[in-house]
Amino acid sequence: MEHWEELKPGGFRFVWADDLFRPGTDTFLLSSLPRLKPGLRVCDLGCGTGLLGLLLLQRETGIFVTGVEIQTEAVQLAEEAVRENGLQDRFTIRLEDLRESALPAGSFDLAVCNPPYYPLQSGCATADAARRAARSESVCTLADVCRTAARLVRWGGAFCLVHKPERLADLFCTLRETGWEAKRLRFVSQTPESVPSLALLEARRGGKPGLTMGPPLLLQASDGKPSSELERIYFRQEAPL
Repeated sequence: MEHWEELKPGGFRFVWADDLFRPGTDTFLLSSLPRLKPGLRVCDLGCGTGLLGLLLLQRETGIFVTGVEIQTEAVQLAEEAVRENGLQDRFTIRLEDLRESALPAGSFDLAVCNPPYYPLQSGCATADAARRAARSESVCTLADVCRTAARLVRWGGAFCLVHKPERLADLFCTLRETGWEAKRLRFVSQTPESVPSLALLEARRGGKPGLTMGPPLLLQASDGKPSSELERIYFRQEAPL
C-alpha cells in the first residue's frame, strides 16, 4: 500500500510503501547536514523513493538532485513524487546499480547517502529483500558507496552521510582509502545523558586532515518534548534568521 504525506503544510509531498523500507528519522536528520546553496549539483546514492532529495529541495529549491536507486518499485514511486511536485527540471531519478553508474565522473558538487548500516553477516538482516538491501550490505558495501561518491563528486566537493557510531572506525578508514577526508561530525542523542544513536558526517574530496566536532543533535528537550532543532528539521518550526 502506498502512503502520501506532506513534508510541511503546503510543501512537497513524499511517498512510501509498506513493502519497501519506510522513511526514518535518520533521513530527516541527514537532510539538515549539507550546506546548500542555489545551483548545487547533488547526487543521492540509494535514493529509495526520493525522500532525501525532496527534503533537500524543500530546504533549498535552487539545487539540482539526481537520485540513483537499484529497486524498480522504489524508482517508480520516486518518479511519481517528482511529477507530483512538479520537479522534473530539478530532480532526476535513475534506475541503476550505483556501483556501475553511467553518470559522468566529477559531475556533482555533493553526494548524500543513507547507507545500509550493517555488514551482511552481522545478524541484523531481515528476510524481506527490499528491507534487507536498505538495512544491510547485501547489495552494496560501505566501500562501494564511498568509491562511487568519490568518482561522481568533483575535487573539493562534499559527501554527507549518516551511520551508526559503532561503525565510525570502519567509516573513517573507508573514506580515507577512497579519497575522502572526514571534516565535520555530529552525534545524535536522545538526551544529553544518552549515548549517541547516530553519527552525521561530512567528508571532503581530497580534503586535508582535520575533523571538526559539532554540538550533539539532541532529539528530546528537558521537558520530554521534541527538541527545537528536531522540530525545525521536521519543518514544524521556522528556522531562525
